Amino acid sequence: MKTFGKVALAATLLASAANAETLVMQSVYPSSLPLLGDSGVNLTKQVETLTGGSLTIEFNEPGAIVGGNEMWDAISTGAVDAGWYSPGFAQGIIPSAAIFTSVPFGPDIRAYTAWWYEGGGKDIWAEITEPYNIHTELCAILVPEASGWFAKEINTPDDLKGLKMRVFGLGAQVMQKLGAEAQSMPVADTLTGLRLGTIDAAEVSFPLIDKAVGMNEYASHYYFPGWHQQTSLITFIANQDVWDGLEEQQRFAIQTACAANVAYTAAQGEAKQLQPLAELEAAGVTVHTWNDEMMGAFRNAWDEVVAEQVAADENFAKAWTSLSDFREGFAKWADLAYIK
Repeated sequence: MKTFGKVALAATLLASAANAETLVMQSVYPSSLPLLGDSGVNLTKQVETLTGGSLTIEFNEPGAIVGGNEMWDAISTGAVDAGWYSPGFAQGIIPSAAIFTSVPFGPDIRAYTAWWYEGGGKDIWAEITEPYNIHTELCAILVPEASGWFAKEINTPDDLKGLKMRVFGLGAQVMQKLGAEAQSMPVADTLTGLRLGTIDAAEVSFPLIDKAVGMNEYASHYYFPGWHQQTSLITFIANQDVWDGLEEQQRFAIQTACAANVAYTAAQGEAKQLQPLAELEAAGVTVHTWNDEMMGAFRNAWDEVVAEQVAADENFAKAWTSLSDFREGFAKWADLAYIK
């Protein structure tokens, strides 16, 4: 019986190897970035193990196949099988996309994941993206970001006028309202822009990542809280035809690995911020908290931006209404259930 079992196992493994499939995936985040990038590499390892080698996901660095701003179209057409991606990068194509990555003054990890999985978020995104032939799985989630790195102190809204700043998603529109020349770009392009001087300031992420990429080499004033990105969703996306062509077990393996990644990145993100923050301060960085005037200006500008977006785009209005209604109900539950 033992010999038969070994023979059967060997036959199964040989069959898996013979039928092995590879998905070519490009990442919008470098693999060297903690949580943002390396969680995509973790996904590839998890999927290969869960499928017994019948499915391999080939991780490609940003720009290896197509430019970061071309990824959505490339996956839509099938030129690239899959992507490690945040939907907000498709905002130029789908105005509502940023709601499915981060929202200024938005939900925390608990509320955002609850809305995505159980509150209608995933279904609304699938409906919006159906014409683009792309399947999406939530595959990582991030803790609040810092608000940004600046070469000088920012004390009033006037200090933002004319400032060229990399800022992601809907937060970029808020900064434009306040007079900044806001630009949304992938992380790799952001560092290049800072080195070349084409941008003056930038937000990238939280202390763990900001220290890893050396943001303090470009600026010394570090501002919190990250009102623009209290939580960030990262997704595995795949061409719909490619996704449908996978075996049921392979699709389930990706979904299972992604769910594990969500839990892992949430925990790691909360646990690993204080040490890099202390190291940045020791290196001469001044950590600031936005004053009430600045927070009020950000909030007022966001109210204007969201009203304009709701009026301009039906899908944005639908997604925003869904998220807002869910957060209202969640707040009632949180007030009852959680100790303040």
